[in-house]
Amino acid sequence: MARRPRNNQKKRETGLSKMATIENLEKEINKLKARNKKVETDKSWETSYARRGLLIIFTYLAIGLYLNAIRIENPWLNAIVPSIGFLLSTLTLPYFKNLWIKFSHKNEE
Repeated sequence: MARRPRNNQKKRETGLSKMATIENLEKEINKLKARNKKVETDKSWETSYARRGLLIIFTYLAIGLYLNAIRIENPWLNAIVPSIGFLLSTLTLPYFKNLWIKFSHKNEE
């Protein structure tokens, strides 16, 4: 006569596999939480005034150095206009992004 597995043994095996699944789910949740935190931090940086200020300064310096190298009269004064233009473009991009999202998703409905 063949031996049947005991019910307790089946329950233990099922319990262990459920535990492994729960542990895997917890790991996945923790990974998602870490990813979300990183995305939120990146978004904060992208919209921060510190980033915009640094971009304006670096743009001004790069254009000023370039205008100076090609011997344009008053390079540092002439570098102000493109830097301000860059600032305005970064300030208006979120508006146009939201407009684009609004109209692109409207067509999907």
